[in-house]
Amino acid sequence: MSFCETHGLHSAEARAEVLDRIAEDGIEVVRLAWPDQHGILRGKTIVASEVARALESGVAMTTTLLLKDTSHRTVFPVWSAGGGLGERALEGAADALLIPDPASFRRLPWAPHTGWMQCEAYYPDGRVVPFSTRHLLKQQIAKAEALGFDYVTGLEVEFHLFRVTNPRMAPEDSGQPGTPPDVSLLTQGYNYLTELRYDQLDPALEILRKEIQALGLPLRSMEVEFGPSQVEFTFAAQDALASADLMILFRSAVKQVARRHGYHATFMCRPRIPNVMSSGWHLHQSLKSRATGRNVFATDGNGLLSPTAKHFLGGLLAEARAAAAFATPTLNGYRRYRPNSLAPDRAIWGIDNRGVMLRALGTPGDAATRIENRVGEPAANPYLYMASQLAFGLHGIATQADPGPPADTPYETQAAPLPRNLAEALAALEASTVARESFGDAFINYYLRLKRAEIARFEAEVSEWEQREYFELF
Repeated sequence: MSFCETHGLHSAEARAEVLDRIAEDGIEVVRLAWPDQHGILRGKTIVASEVARALESGVAMTTTLLLKDTSHRTVFPVWSAGGGLGERALEGAADALLIPDPASFRRLPWAPHTGWMQCEAYYPDGRVVPFSTRHLLKQQIAKAEALGFDYVTGLEVEFHLFRVTNPRMAPEDSGQPGTPPDVSLLTQGYNYLTELRYDQLDPALEILRKEIQALGLPLRSMEVEFGPSQVEFTFAAQDALASADLMILFRSAVKQVARRHGYHATFMCRPRIPNVMSSGWHLHQSLKSRATGRNVFATDGNGLLSPTAKHFLGGLLAEARAAAAFATPTLNGYRRYRPNSLAPDRAIWGIDNRGVMLRALGTPGDAATRIENRVGEPAANPYLYMASQLAFGLHGIATQADPGPPADTPYETQAAPLPRNLAEALAALEASTVARESFGDAFINYYLRLKRAEIARFEAEVSEWEQREYFELF
């Protein structure tokens, strides 16, 4: 029996359907993609004749991909016992298996004769790789389902879109990481939601829109954001796993399509370009009753939020500092937490207030009642962002956490401050018993080590600020 048959991963009918589509669409190569710990797609491209074998037995993937920071440096001692994590399967850069999900098959409209499937990583003995962030989200979803809830999410994603003026492909530009491209603006910005600015961006946005919709992603709107060359795409609400998969594919698709047409798209929170604004990722979330299909955050008309919604809010507020490590996982993202900036700087909630961390939206009895978390950055791993929100929200329901009254003055209300930097967020995560109970000590320690390696590299470099501040003075 094949690996997938042995472990009951998907049916022969599902595999046959994919093979039929490949033949009908004239697909010649298929990209097998796996979202890593940072939410970056990695994988291999195989020719069409190899797809049947991959669907049955997977393709090999070096396990060192699990052990890399954002510079693609391996930060764990893979040649030591247990691969630095006490996991024998990681020793010696051994292989895991990428198992494609037939239900994820798509044709990539911008890449001729190319198909795409999302994969999960398994050890050869059939275990899901325990550091798989998609698997962690599925575990939290299963906990919610056992309590009678479905977790529903909707995405508002801001990012920057520039024109490439110099791709920086000289040999001396190569590095780990390499030199980013030189870019120019597509708009001057500060004309928020104006049709004139939108029309300036329209040639580039039309390219993206067509390809995103051709992928089947549930795009709702495209908007001109506040800053230069800054835009926002919004998507229809759906179950959390589908939303997380959407975000992974959306980011990768936007970057690929943009680059093919001479543009550079970045989901970095605050690029180092004069006058730009920080980008956020606003996560809309609610719980739905599995028995009735009703939104359990909504009331019967008495007040905006149900007791369940308020307890969920309370859980998110209580663990806000630890959750920041997943919602804002880069050093750069903390430059967005500023008062009076349409971004939060403390753990508070409010009703339809864009200065708070958690914004309650809807009207009494509205089936679309939801909680918008405004703390996330667009570079966040969507599986960890959503898994942490669900885990902490469910803990709030279990403990009947009280969120307190809503805030009307978000930058004056006394409340716990959000972390000032990634190091503070990681310290809060390390100390969180709720996070450790939800995700396990092994994953939390693994994640802390990855991100602290990133901080150590940052602190080892002499910044332009230091050079400017001290070089002449002293």
